[in-house]
Amino acid sequence: MPPRAKPKLAVWKFASCDGCQLSLLNCEAELLRLAGAVDIAYFPEASRAMAKGPYDVSLVEGSITTPHDAERIHQVRRASKLLITIGACATAGGIQALRNFKDVKDFIRAVYASPQYIDTLGKSTAIADHVRVDFELRGCPINKDQLLEVVTALLQGRKPATPPDSVCMECKRHGLVCVLVAHGTPCLGPVTHAGCGALCPVYHRGCYGCFGPKETPNTASLSRAWLGLGATEDDVVRAFRSFNAYAEPFRRESEAHERVQITE
Repeated sequence: MPPRAKPKLAVWKFASCDGCQLSLLNCEAELLRLAGAVDIAYFPEASRAMAKGPYDVSLVEGSITTPHDAERIHQVRRASKLLITIGACATAGGIQALRNFKDVKDFIRAVYASPQYIDTLGKSTAIADHVRVDFELRGCPINKDQLLEVVTALLQGRKPATPPDSVCMECKRHGLVCVLVAHGTPCLGPVTHAGCGALCPVYHRGCYGCFGPKETPNTASLSRAWLGLGATEDDVVRAFRSFNAYAEPFRRESEAHERVQITE
């Protein structure tokens, strides 16, 4: 019998900084084992060798910000049996989604000498806003161990083991004193998806929300706690408008406090 063909893996880039693709390359020894189990057929960040689809698994980094990419993501979807979005840009629009709260034409006129040559969309949106996505892996950048778990699980036909804990649970596992309760440091940990290993609280800093909203986050309660500690409405707006500004729970909370600013 001929040897069974390896599953074909493709890695795609849209509007992003490449950080999540670099997380895959930083897997080092694990990447070598992955390369032995799959055929990395399309990965321009790592190789000029590009095989045509269809692909068994596609990893997609980046948000949709141009009409061209809005068309291209449908081509990727048609060529992929499974499509996994990786990182804050692909899952929530990324830091570039800050444009969504303003008129992007104003930015274009202010930045570019010849704005007529700029072809962009009014909003930066997640991949799932355009095509069906089989799994979303959050983070800015993603956790490489979580990425390996997701790819391995989907190739094996099982559900990935990426618990929907908050960063607070990671703090507990590290035995850390809560920076919010003990020191009054504003922290997004209670509403942020785990995955970073509580990197900021380990160094006595509040969580910045890099991994986006956890499941059913109580953002309103956390905002009240912040205001009780002396934070301003503007502080709350800025906190929720960072790497995952257009993720639905964070967007709603920032807009609620922006309205308060307007009425005051």
